Amino acid sequence: MDSIELLTLDHQHVWHPCSQMKDYESFKPLPVAKAQGCYIHLSDGTKIIDAISSWWCKLLGHGHPRLKQALINQSEKFEHVLLANTTNETIVLLTKQLSTLLPTLDKVCYASDGSCAIEIAIKMSIQARQILGEYQRTKFITLANSYHGETIGALSVSNIDRYRNIFKPILFQPCVLSSIPYVSTTNDPLWNDCSIYWTEIEKKLSEYASTTTALIVEPIVQAAGGMKIYSKDFLYRLRKWTKENNIYLIADEIMTGFSRTGKLLACQHADVIPDFLCLGKNLTAGWLPLSAVITHHDIYHIFYDDYEKGKSFLHSHTYAGNALAASVALEVLTIIKEEKISDQARLLGEHMLTAMLEIAYDTNKLDHVRGIGAMVAADLICHDHHRRLGYEIYQAAVKRGALLRPLGNTIYWAPPLNMNKETLDQLKKITLDAIRESV
Repeated sequence: MDSIELLTLDHQHVWHPCSQMKDYESFKPLPVAKAQGCYIHLSDGTKIIDAISSWWCKLLGHGHPRLKQALINQSEKFEHVLLANTTNETIVLLTKQLSTLLPTLDKVCYASDGSCAIEIAIKMSIQARQILGEYQRTKFITLANSYHGETIGALSVSNIDRYRNIFKPILFQPCVLSSIPYVSTTNDPLWNDCSIYWTEIEKKLSEYASTTTALIVEPIVQAAGGMKIYSKDFLYRLRKWTKENNIYLIADEIMTGFSRTGKLLACQHADVIPDFLCLGKNLTAGWLPLSAVITHHDIYHIFYDDYEKGKSFLHSHTYAGNALAASVALEVLTIIKEEKISDQARLLGEHMLTAMLEIAYDTNKLDHVRGIGAMVAADLICHDHHRRLGYEIYQAAVKRGALLRPLGNTIYWAPPLNMNKETLDQLKKITLDAIRESV
């Protein structure tokens, strides 16, 4: 099929995610023929740098040979059998690995994607309270500017109006914590000490303490909210407060998990162990849909009883624990350890931050440059609030050979963690030229 026919059929029938379809009349979707490493190859032979890891999930790049082989090996045995009544070596080995990520978190429940993992954590926390007779604990606390997914529960605990407002009639309303100590880098004094914020924060939290079942956070980085980074001390204090007030902590590590921030898990920056750890995206390095919720024995034990007692967690997804996805995830964890991917992310991140700061200096059109691990971001200076400057830069960058997908007027890089310096230099030049053309 040639690219003209492909794009014609696409526009007639494909409803692309998170898009205004009318935009594709003037700027077509990219016709992908293959992808390898940090590059997406288009049908005309053009190579595009995947600067956003295809929505933050390709931590090892495209086409990793070991992941391909893991998938082939599993496909020769079986591809999927329901996990409700069966088990298998692949899922058991993966579960064993996941149960060692953080101390005490050793019970793993599987789902298909990030939003579904959040739904599980939400429902588990509510059902646990009901079983325990803590009927007043029905509220959730969330952070301003947070994003946890598009399904009803996940969207309810999110706080970004452009995703949430139209659906307000069917969403439940969480308590929103608006005072957040943001930082630019881990060198910011607030990173280690946010005490000047805490008195006000704790006062606000105390209003919700008696009726809250769980507090949900994206640890350290609020991704869809503009790649904002907050104090590790803030996360530490939130965890301490939840423990003191018998409130569960749900850590949404769907974007940050598996080395993006320079540590295997973002929670580790603050030495925090949540009650629910939600993982997705990079769990399979973007090969297949798979997510997981990991919790501890105290919560697991609440549900463990004779069936007649009605305590079972009756929640399921058809493809939960899919064997093909699990086989890839198992190999991902092995590669992360063997190749010291967290160390690679930190080193890459240092170069990325330097590059973005240089772009800001050269253009004088970027504000609040920030970064942690292999994620850097900056806000485009634009005084015309009706102008879609981020979208213009996306188009200019694609024409030059890089896939950027700015969040509004926030431009960011979150590439595969094994990107080399040469590719980063290319990305820097493309980004610089795209900004110069557009601003």
